[in-house]
Amino acid sequence: MLHQLLPVPTLLYSKGQLLDLSAPVVMGILNATPDSFYNKGQDSDMDALLRNAEKMIGEGAKILDIGGASTKPGSAIIEVEEELRRVIPVIEAIYKHFPDTWLSVDTYHAQVAREAVNAGAAIINDVSSGDIDAEMLKTVAELKVPYIAMHMQGTPETMQQNPQYTDAVTEVQNYLHNIYDNCKAHGIHDVIIDPGFGFGKTTEHNFQLLRSMHTLRILGRPILAGISRKSIVCKPLKVSPANALNGTTALHMIALQQGANILRVHDVQEAVECIKLWGCVQD
Repeated sequence: MLHQLLPVPTLLYSKGQLLDLSAPVVMGILNATPDSFYNKGQDSDMDALLRNAEKMIGEGAKILDIGGASTKPGSAIIEVEEELRRVIPVIEAIYKHFPDTWLSVDTYHAQVAREAVNAGAAIINDVSSGDIDAEMLKTVAELKVPYIAMHMQGTPETMQQNPQYTDAVTEVQNYLHNIYDNCKAHGIHDVIIDPGFGFGKTTEHNFQLLRSMHTLRILGRPILAGISRKSIVCKPLKVSPANALNGTTALHMIALQQGANILRVHDVQEAVECIKLWGCVQD
């Protein structure tokens, strides 16, 4: 393991476009699925998704993350054909209307990743880091796009049954270090790392990771924080995801202080404002 914090690249490159990460950016969540844990079914038709995409872009989202498979606790692995049916038309439509916005596809299937990039996606966001589909890393290398590698203990269906660690922070660090090495071995160098808040972690594990997230900079890669309206907010405050915006914003500020480069969020305006105020503190 490296013993020093490394500088993080300030630019991402994909398909002839550059994304500036010299300051943190917001990734807006667009769920093309009827069973997401928040806003269940509200974004499942094309008109609603396009309106939401336009709203998020107008509020300052630099990336839109489009997913066709729920990864909430207890979710089964979706079939490739169903995921393609849900997600590809959405990516095509959003890319047509907003060609200058970076689109990410949230998928663990290599075939979906390939077809999504062909449809306009510029980033692949894989909660399994290639553990679900053995062809994923090879596919990403061929596509030559950035890859978000996340830590998850188990699968979405099993991850919250009884997550256990001897040392959650060290184990997540080591996993992401090994994944990054594996990505480089496959020829993927533009890697974003995600500690995977809520993916096979108890509330205690989540807070251990949040307060130590800066240590992930030993890899010298951009860090994504996916905290929005999750159990890390809801359980301590005893609120539902619908009432978790204030708590989410509070933890977003902590994530920024801990070195997050990308905030993956449901509520773009509030996250953009959080970044602006964090920036004022840095000046």
